[in-house]
Amino acid sequence: MAADSTTRQAAAPVATPFGKTKEGAEIQLFTLQNTHGLKATITNFGGTLTSLLVPDKSGKLGDVVLGFDDLAGYTSDVFVKENPYFGALIGRYGNRIAKGKFTLDGKPYQLPINNAPNSLHGGTIGYNRRVWTAQPGTSADGPTLTLTYHSPDGEEGYPGNLNVQVVYTLTNADALRLDYTATTDKPTVLNLTNHSYFNLNYGQAPDILGHELTLHAERFTPVDNTLIPTGQLQAVAGTPMDFRQPHTIGERIKQVPGAAPGGYDHNWVLADNMRSAPALAATVYEPTTGRTMDVYTDQPGVQFYSGNFLKGNLKGKGGVAYGPHAGFCLETQHFPDSPNQPQFPSTVLRPGETFHSTTEYRFGVRK
Repeated sequence: MAADSTTRQAAAPVATPFGKTKEGAEIQLFTLQNTHGLKATITNFGGTLTSLLVPDKSGKLGDVVLGFDDLAGYTSDVFVKENPYFGALIGRYGNRIAKGKFTLDGKPYQLPINNAPNSLHGGTIGYNRRVWTAQPGTSADGPTLTLTYHSPDGEEGYPGNLNVQVVYTLTNADALRLDYTATTDKPTVLNLTNHSYFNLNYGQAPDILGHELTLHAERFTPVDNTLIPTGQLQAVAGTPMDFRQPHTIGERIKQVPGAAPGGYDHNWVLADNMRSAPALAATVYEPTTGRTMDVYTDQPGVQFYSGNFLKGNLKGKGGVAYGPHAGFCLETQHFPDSPNQPQFPSTVLRPGETFHSTTEYRFGVRK
């Protein structure tokens, strides 16, 4: 659809109760709707995108992200144990850090080991399980939800008081945009992302193996058996990691090197350094519905994850069980384990600097 923001102004997001945490904090759900009727619901628990309704080729709206109908789904014992991070904001450091250790300016730091033998997605209680401060609003582009979180010095082992702001905008050009900003009072490492699982035929197809994926990357970072990068930047040519031309996700999934229980969970190299503006990183097309999703980012990498570790134990919206490959993630970010691999683009943030990054998920259809 073409944007037509002159016809009417999108209203500010509407807040409704979403439940209470086990500690008693009241959580809200915010509904954003653009001028074309697309809807996104986001909760201030973990800054989580819980649903995203976009049209198919017949114009019918449908949800394209995995999640739950209420807060209880995101706080249940089974969810916390399996910890798939559905739709959540991830920090302080997204992805894995080897053995939970890094050294910064000569000082060693130890993080929680929550993905043995490594630290994953910020530690035991990452930003995905924190309560964010939410402020609904509007912009020329569409309705907005501004989320802020103060991460204190030493939280989950990370140095520095970090102030994080993430602005979700559901644009009138049918994109969900995330603008990340962060500042610190001590040198720290930082890698922010969103962990939404997409299924462009959600509710009709049990998995995403028939989705066609294009990844605009000539290299990826191979990993060891604990999913830590080896440090190489390997060419995708001649491997099942080559998505420079469209391939279905399931076409070569059993050929992925070192994958257990089988599937993609790797970082693709989009650029050697930070981009000055968001550029096209990936395109996904779902033939049955005709839905398309283009991912634009200014980050140097994208982690493509094909939902390998989903076991069917989690029942989501409408009672749907999420089995293996029920959704895919395209997590725009820096490379895994960058604090221990100086040849990778730096993830160090220092006092006086401001981290800023933008990612857009743009939706459309092919008929």
